Formats: sequence, C-alpha cells, structure tokens
Amino acid sequence: MNESYLVNNNQKCERLRGKVAIITGSTLGIGAATARLFVQQGARVVLNSHIHDAAAERISSELGSGHSLFVQADVADAGAMRDMVDKTIAKFGKVDVLVNNAGMNVFADPLQMTDEEWQRCFSVDLEGAWNTTRAVLPFMLEQAAGSIINIASVHGHKIIPGCFPYPVAKHALIGLTKSLGIEYAARGIRVNSISPGLIMTEAIQSWFASCPDPVAEQQRQAALLPCRRIGMPEEVAYTAVFLASDEARFINATDILIDGGRSQLYHD
Repeated sequence: MNESYLVNNNQKCERLRGKVAIITGSTLGIGAATARLFVQQGARVVLNSHIHDAAAERISSELGSGHSLFVQADVADAGAMRDMVDKTIAKFGKVDVLVNNAGMNVFADPLQMTDEEWQRCFSVDLEGAWNTTRAVLPFMLEQAAGSIINIASVHGHKIIPGCFPYPVAKHALIGLTKSLGIEYAARGIRVNSISPGLIMTEAIQSWFASCPDPVAEQQRQAALLPCRRIGMPEEVAYTAVFLASDEARFINATDILIDGGRSQLYHD
C-alpha cells in the first residue's frame, strides 16, 4: 500500500470531525504540521505562538478563520493560557483536544548554565504544558471527555551528552503525562505523550545549514538511524491525530517514541 493512498484515504475519513483542538507552538515544525493535518481531518484548531510573525500569518491564512484561530501567548504565562482557553470556548464552544507542542532547546554546561537558562527551560518545556493543561481541564472534566497530548522527546528516554538541562525537563514531562493520565482516567480524560527523535523541522534545517558541510552532516545524522533517514513533521502529526481521535480511546498514560528505532540501539 503506497503512502499517497494512506494520506488521501485518511483525509476523506475526517477522523477528527467536530473536534476542537488547541495546539501550542503551532506556527512552524511539528506544531504546524499537526495543525494542518487536524484541519484536514475535520477539526477546528486554535493556533498559538509567543510571537505574531510571518509564520503565524502564513498558517493562519492557509487554514482560514472558519477553521482556525490564532492566539499570541507565551505558554510560560499561566494567565495567558487561561485567556487562550477562554477565547477558544468563545469562538468554538468547547475544547476536546490539547496538544502541548511549544518548547525550546536549552543546551548548556551544567556549571556554566545561568539561572535564567534553567528557569526558561522549565518554564516552557514543563510548566508551559502544565499551565495549558490546567487551563483546559475544567472544561474537559465538565464534558467528561478530552485528549491531552504532550510532545516530549527522545531526550526523555536517552541522554545525549552536552544537552543539559533539556532532557531533565522532557523526562519530567513524560512523568507529568503518566501521572495526569492515571489521575483523570476514570473521568474521561486521556493524557499521552509523543517522543520524537530527529525530525526535519525548520530548526533542524537551520542547524544543518550552519554546519561546515551541511550535506555531509545530514548524511551522517541519517546514517545513525536504523531506517537511514530523518523523520518528517507529518509523521509525528499522524500519531497526534490518532491519539486525539476516538480510535485511541483505550490508550492512556502512554508515551510513543517516533525516532526510527534510534533509541533502541545499544551501540552505533
């Protein structure tokens, strides 16, 4: 079965018909791919970024005001997250799905890292997810249904030297996922996470471009993966669609790795 058939078939199914989703950090990369696919699958989507820039304008225009709403807000601001949820309810009447995708890389030597770097990492990568989750939970509990999807990382499973404190926050995010999933399972709320590996986002493209030999570095990175290729944002987005859909109604407090098998290797 070829990939194009799967894409076209899934689009016709509209697996998220009638659902309303908030996707944080959704103007680029995995977040943007997830927003596009959610709309294709019949959902209405609240887009979010901490800045209102050209990327926000592009995806807002692409998805259209009938299917989407852009809200500029920093996930580190709990009040701003409550306001974003209020705007979602005002426009679409409910919220069925939350995808906590907003995040940032903070890689530093532990003893050289500043207090500000540590605090910003956790305020976005961990507390940001909690701020938004805490804002949507009352509405999801009232309707006795909801799916919360946290975008974690392969860094939450395996440690890569030189990446501190990012893995600490991602390990904690997976812990938050499992704890909340169990806490609210009997009340209709599912909480799961996705842990992407190396995905060809705009940020990764920029990183490759900054290397002395971009082509060679991309080939080197691909060769480290068992599948010998780098993942695409859409491949993460399809997993988010599944977890958001009623097809996954018996999946809870679980993390799904999307890393081409890389984290299972004992040695390169």
